[in-house]
Amino acid sequence: MPAGMLRRVLPIPVLLVAASFGIFLLPRLAGVDTTRAVIRARTAEAAPDPEVAARVTRELGLDRSLVEQYLAWLGHALRGDLGFSSATRTPVAPQLFDALGVSAVLTALALLLAAVVGIPAGVYAARRPGGWLDRSVTGLSVAGVAVPEFILAPVLVLVFAVGLGMLPATGWGDPVQALLPAVTLAAFPMALAAALTRAEMLDVLGRPHVTLARAKGLSERRVLWAHAARLACTSVTSLSGIFFAGLLSGAVVVEVIFAVPGLGRLLYDAVIAQDLPMLQSGLLLVIAIAVVASLLAESVALLSDPVARQVREGR
Repeated sequence: MPAGMLRRVLPIPVLLVAASFGIFLLPRLAGVDTTRAVIRARTAEAAPDPEVAARVTRELGLDRSLVEQYLAWLGHALRGDLGFSSATRTPVAPQLFDALGVSAVLTALALLLAAVVGIPAGVYAARRPGGWLDRSVTGLSVAGVAVPEFILAPVLVLVFAVGLGMLPATGWGDPVQALLPAVTLAAFPMALAAALTRAEMLDVLGRPHVTLARAKGLSERRVLWAHAARLACTSVTSLSGIFFAGLLSGAVVVEVIFAVPGLGRLLYDAVIAQDLPMLQSGLLLVIAIAVVASLLAESVALLSDPVARQVREGR
């Protein structure tokens, strides 16, 4: 393993432990009485009986020290035992991973759409700076970054589901039902991919190896894609892991609006129901995915750009 990559891998366990401790402390930092929250989720009682509260406290191990509670919680999580939902009294892990599968499919579709549209748009926009295509791509990129999902989603529903009747507004299971949520979720990374690719292409197109490729008489298409775009996409590739994790955890609005049974919708329902085991396990899973996805994306970016790899390794 390259030394630069090794330096990035070594802090990961420390980062995950620190993040897990923060998630464990989240109810306490928010001033939530865990015992009352669990009882309220189970029975909807605002003021539980003191004997019941004491029994639940013992069942949850809340009568032990904070360190003992954390180590027990982390140990169960590492073994895949995420406990039981306070709201449904069913195991957390199956619900969480079923929802994760749905969100992963939706997120992958959104990233694929963002790459297929955003990267070529940025490449061809940089080909003629100041041209009509460049101005159009720049304007749409600004709009894609600026317009939030909770505005874009209803607009797409009104146009394509209500107005034109082309696509279903809600649901999951049919490939057609994934189109509107995928487009909504792809808007931001698509705009950012186009803007980053354009900026990188403007720099790469002025490098000597591109000038040499043109001097050899290579076609403009080959110069753009074989010699320039591969290097220009390094930043986008490095950020793809962050995009994936961000979309995975940030799809709450999209999944709620389009009734997609994904991780975002599950976490939203957990907040409403004050389902602490579900919420804490979901957040821990999202952070773990974010760290691993970012590391994998950076590894791919370094492998695809030997110059950047040598610079980061200090050669």
